[in-house]
Formats: sequence, structure tokens, C-alpha cells
Amino acid sequence: MMTLRTILPLAALLSLGHGSNAAWADAITLSPADVGTSFTLNYNGFSGATTVSGLSSSTTFTLTGVNAGSYNFSYSISNTTSGTVDSRLTGFAFSTDQKLANASINGTYSYTTLGGSYPNGIGDVGVCFKDASTGSCAGGGNGGLADGESGSGTFILGFSESLPAITLSDFYVRYQSVSGAGNVSSANGSGSFSAGSTGSTGGATTSGGSTGGGTAVPEPGMIGLLGGALLALALIRRKRRQATVSL
Repeated sequence: MMTLRTILPLAALLSLGHGSNAAWADAITLSPADVGTSFTLNYNGFSGATTVSGLSSSTTFTLTGVNAGSYNFSYSISNTTSGTVDSRLTGFAFSTDQKLANASINGTYSYTTLGGSYPNGIGDVGVCFKDASTGSCAGGGNGGLADGESGSGTFILGFSESLPAITLSDFYVRYQSVSGAGNVSSANGSGSFSAGSTGSTGGATTSGGSTGGGTAVPEPGMIGLLGGALLALALIRRKRRQATVSL
């Protein structure tokens, strides 16, 4: 039977074994005082648990204005995929701390889905902007940006009330028509802030792995392992109390 002396070292080993898989929850908080502030994110490429070497992209967002119930942005986006891999960059997504009432975009991307589910195990996002008129965030069109191409435009985030500040987090992009990566034909990318990407205007604050701040968020599997260890510890303590009472 497992004892306290075995449970605690096991929990520590589980923590060490999965520490490299912790995901950084990159986030930025913006208020009306931050109009004019820009921030840049760099994205990798992955499909399921597989990292796709060569897939990469970047976005730069600028807060251009704040009106009653809305935050307005301009964006630029680049497909920087290189090497033997090719792809189309078909959209981007992120989440907000307050539920969006509506959102719209123009320029390189023309379509919006609120509260969609991103494929490849990411799950729910606050909003995705994309190249195709579909009911999901998975894509499906023939547009987007090929390797080496860049685009730009504007988007608006609408809320049901005026907000003194909003926080954007969990930034992703979508790659389609992937070739040169084995059997991977579509993939996602997770964004992290480029060092020093925030402008000097306003007091925008960022957190995440690339800026040295933030907190590592354990993956669901890690949470389950630690939860199991704590449950086993609780059961051991309960059995000890029962044994003491019977004596």
C-alpha cells in the first residue's frame, strides 16, 4: 500500500516530469489610456502533440480607439513559414476576460465566429477571425496568406457595456494546406509576446513566458496526476484515523 513517504516523492516526480509541458497563458490588459499601444506575438506550429518545425507566423495588434462598449484595433499578420514546409495562414483567435457581444473584421480576413472551438484539442476561444464563411474556427476556405505573405486590416470587439479595461489572452493562429510535414495537413500555432513588443503609450501590461512574467498553467493531464496523488493521500489519512478508532 502506498504511504505518505511514497506519495509525496511521486507527486514531486510527476511535477518535474511534466514541467516542460506547462503552457504559458500570455495575456495583455488594455484600457482607454492605451490607445496607440501596439503589441507583437510570435507563433509556433503544432498538430496535436507534435511540433511542426518550420511553421511560424506573427501578428501585431494596435489599439486604435475605445468607444462606448467597443475596443477598436488594427492588425498586421505575416506567414513566416520557412524551410521545406509550406502552409496557408487562414486566421487567428484569442479570448477575452469579458464575454463578447459582437465582433467584426475587415482586410485580409473578413469573417468572424464568436465563442467557437479551435481544432486540434485547443477547445473554446473567445473569437476567431478567418478567411471563410463557416460556422466554426477550423477554416475551410481557400484564402489566407501563403509563405512569405503579409496582410492587414482592422477589427472591433463589442461588449454589452462600457468597460474600463479588457484582457486579451490565449492567442492562436490556424495553418491549412500544410505540406512537407509528413502526414500533417493542418495545424495551429500558439502565440507568445515578442520581447519589448508593447508601445510606450499608455500603461498596457503583459504577462507570459516571453516577457518574463505570468504564471505557468499546468496542462489538464498534469492537473489530473496531481489530483490523483492528493486523493490517495486523503484516503491514507482516512484509513489511519479508522485504524486508530478501532484500537
